[in-house]
Amino acid sequence: MNNQNERKRVRQYVQITAGRGPVECARTVTLVAREILKAIPSLKLADCEPHNQTEDCYMSITLFSDDPVAQSVIGDWQGTVLWVSTNNPYRPAHKRKNWFVGVNFFDDVELPEIRECDIRYETCRSGGKGGQNVNKVETSVRATHTPSGISVKCSDERSQLQNRALARERLILKLRRYNDDAMAESQSRQWSNHNSLERGNPVKKFRGPL
Repeated sequence: MNNQNERKRVRQYVQITAGRGPVECARTVTLVAREILKAIPSLKLADCEPHNQTEDCYMSITLFSDDPVAQSVIGDWQGTVLWVSTNNPYRPAHKRKNWFVGVNFFDDVELPEIRECDIRYETCRSGGKGGQNVNKVETSVRATHTPSGISVKCSDERSQLQNRALARERLILKLRRYNDDAMAESQSRQWSNHNSLERGNPVKKFRGPL
């Protein structure tokens, strides 16, 4: 039972983004990441996008956790986080004190593994043209990827063995397209977070030097 629970556990990611904000927002990303790590020590670094000019400043930082306890706390950070600066070393004369970053979380994309033991083959009679052999003998083959339910049917050839090989090939291609589409959709959602940062009504507020 424990092994099954481990397999069902979904990795969760936390993305802290400056949106398209200035260097102060990029610095705030670093500071907020530190605060989140204090609250959830089990988080680990997955990815980051450094600021193109200033050290220790990031346009985004992505953390992850496999710990269910940590995942229950992550939701408290979802939304906009405000950092009120008491000192701005980047632009000391700048009057603005409030800097906002976005915190978003999302689950890992569950992509089907392409393993031979997960493919189920079924034979059936082929319909349509092809002669007596095609209609009376089960030469058509359906290949199903059991974890995802994705399937293909092949009846191109007269030989069941040939149709099995073609069905396997087409199923793998279909699964790979599914993987690519799922990954592209996930990346699109992540990047949209950079453009959807809402300033105001923060879920967390901090005060200190940048």
